[in-house]
Amino acid sequence: MNETLAQISDLAFEAALAGYVVALVCYAVELASRRGVDATPTEAASAALRAGRGGTSTITRTGEGRDGTGAEAIGLIPAAPVASWGVRFGRAAVVVTVVAVVANVLSIITRGMSVGRLPLGNMYEFTSVICAAATICWLIVLAKTGARTMGVFVMLPVVILACVAGTVLYVPAAPVVPALNSYWKWIHVTTVALSSSVLMVSGAASVLYLLRGRYERRLPAGAVVTASTGAGPAGSGSPQSAGAPGAAGSLSARLPSLPTLDRIAYRTAIVAFPVYTFAVMAGALWAEVAWGRYWGWDPKETCAFVTWVIYASYLHARSTAGWRGRPAAWISVVGFASILFNLFVINMVVSGLHSYAGLN
Repeated sequence: MNETLAQISDLAFEAALAGYVVALVCYAVELASRRGVDATPTEAASAALRAGRGGTSTITRTGEGRDGTGAEAIGLIPAAPVASWGVRFGRAAVVVTVVAVVANVLSIITRGMSVGRLPLGNMYEFTSVICAAATICWLIVLAKTGARTMGVFVMLPVVILACVAGTVLYVPAAPVVPALNSYWKWIHVTTVALSSSVLMVSGAASVLYLLRGRYERRLPAGAVVTASTGAGPAGSGSPQSAGAPGAAGSLSARLPSLPTLDRIAYRTAIVAFPVYTFAVMAGALWAEVAWGRYWGWDPKETCAFVTWVIYASYLHARSTAGWRGRPAAWISVVGFASILFNLFVINMVVSGLHSYAGLN
């Protein structure tokens, strides 16, 4: 074992943990500073259409035209104001998140190099990979949707997992027990870690969908909706809010729109579910090699199967007209809870054939 690489891995993980905490704080500061959620052009138009059915709407377009020359350039309107301090914190949060996940990936790579194997031999390494994969998934979602106000809710479980990994679950770098020296081990655990990470982002989006939906259902029927176009994927445009009393100060008013949250939850689940299915199948094949049977209803196996059924139900419900929206989101939230239960309770509390994977 290479002690130098092992020390570099530990230092890199500590740096990643510090970065995740700083990013979480920056996301929270931006969220607290906003009066509403930034709307992309598509969301602004959608808000106008919804408001037109029972209220009024205003859409303000700013920025450059198609030819690259904005109206402010020819003196028709004043130049766009400088970004607020809250938006600056949000932009800083994205930068810190990138730096933190790079440090996390460096920690994983050097950990594997130090022991000459894939760094997935215990709960510390497994949780570290989940943190990195979930953060990378979040950055991809952010680049696609610009839903930066969702960042605090994604980074919070990542920070919790990283803190638990660095304290309770931490073990020094060392070779694994012979039972884990199987190529099925690396296939199974890698796919479980990656799919679980993406499903965590899907679950967070579903939780926010329910919160946002509850907020919108409480709005008066004739509430005024004001929306303005965003300034790109970074979500640095003007706020979108409802004109109901106290709406702008509500936390739910600052969340991304319902269509955006639903799209994030659904698309991430579509990507992760086939990978999770393959992970369950690979685990069964590994069980046959290691224990002489494909399935034995071990607590870990049972919980994995229950999680698979829940997400299969979610995808089916999401494609069924009568179950779209809030009912499907609730199923996704239950699946999210099942993943967390499998990760913590099954691995750390319940005794079974998988108990050696972390603390014992």
